[in-house]
Amino acid sequence: QVQLVESGGGLVQTGGSLRLSCAASGRTFSSKAMAWFRQAPGKEREFVASISRSGLSTYYADSVKGRVTISRDNAKNTGYLQMNTLKPEDTAVYYCAAAPRPVATMHEYEYHYWGQGTQVTVSS
Repeated sequence: QVQLVESGGGLVQTGGSLRLSCAASGRTFSSKAMAWFRQAPGKEREFVASISRSGLSTYYADSVKGRVTISRDNAKNTGYLQMNTLKPEDTAVYYCAAAPRPVATMHEYEYHYWGQGTQVTVSS
C-alpha cells in the first residue's frame, strides 16, 4: 500500500509559479510510476504529467508542456510538480497518483493510489 499526501497548492496570479509536492508513505514508492492529474470545477479529471520509476521517462499533457516539470526524489519518497507561467485555466484540484508498475502512462485507470488533492487557484 502507498499513501500519498499533496501539498504546495495555493492562490497565485497569472504568470506566477507553484511547486507541488507529493509525499508518499511506504517503502515501495520507488518501484512505482507516479503522475499528476487535475480536476477543474464542472470538468472531468485530466492527466497533467507522469514520470517513470527511475525518473528517466516523463510525459506531459499538451496543455502544460513547456510550463510544467515533473520530478521525483526516491530517497525522500517524494514527487514534485513545478508549474511556471500559470494561467487561469490551470485552476483546479491537483492530485498525485502512483501506479503499481514502474512504467509511466497517461491513463488514469493505471493509477491505483491517489492523494486527497491540493487546490491551485490562478487569478487573472
